[in-house]
Amino acid sequence: MYGYMEIFGYVMAFVVGTMMGSFLNVVLYRMHTGRSVNGRSHCMSCGETLTWYELFPVFSFLFLRARCGHCSARIPLRYLTVEVLTGVSFVLVYSLFASSPLLLVLHSVLAMLLIVITVYDIRHTIIPNELTLLLGVFAVIMLGLRFGEGGRVASVVSGISGGLGASLFFYALWFVSKGRWIGLGDAKLALPLGVIASGVAAFSMVVLSFWVGAGISLVLLGLQRLLQTGKTFLRFQSPQLTIKSEVPFAPFLILGFLLAYFFHADIFLITSALIPL
Repeated sequence: MYGYMEIFGYVMAFVVGTMMGSFLNVVLYRMHTGRSVNGRSHCMSCGETLTWYELFPVFSFLFLRARCGHCSARIPLRYLTVEVLTGVSFVLVYSLFASSPLLLVLHSVLAMLLIVITVYDIRHTIIPNELTLLLGVFAVIMLGLRFGEGGRVASVVSGISGGLGASLFFYALWFVSKGRWIGLGDAKLALPLGVIASGVAAFSMVVLSFWVGAGISLVLLGLQRLLQTGKTFLRFQSPQLTIKSEVPFAPFLILGFLLAYFFHADIFLITSALIPL
């Protein structure tokens, strides 16, 4: 049974997460547009400045029934999704690192970075270098913390080797296919993710990313065929998803990372369970 303080902690984590998700929506909308994130929020259709009651995360979207209160233009579901996803990620981080304020803050920042990278790659099929660089800074901080815990050089070596191994694998795929199989941005992204995951977990991250990618792609293809609409729930470059469609890989790589890092999914244990000797 959870105590009142524990429940309060989870509720506050979700609330703060949705607030940060609202900020991430602003970042995603204005990134690489030359516009500052400090400006007042406004409707993308009519340009009217949003009032205070239109800025509450999640609740404003539901209260306004996904429409602008000024011009009735539809508000993209993406905004609600990012807010809820950030709130849920903050709850997960709180459940794992509530006893360590430093790790709690660091992993909350990590969660926000991963969400921005995921959504940006889905929308634009590109991973901004500055986001990968920020993730690299986080990876260096994590290496420093691991070394500080008793000076364990082996854990630092494991992290670096995991990052290099994952990145070189994706770079090889990019080089051999001349960019047709995988993007160079994915190879860059794999480096800090592999460092953070470290060692065997980095290997599991790579394998799981392909499994997750194949599974989700097959599900989307099946739903598309079932509905016969020629549309999917994700906005890829082509209007209709086919086996040859250009699919953003960063979301799959990040899902593989989450499974390996947060949930300790071990590819060797999974395969041995699926294929008993």
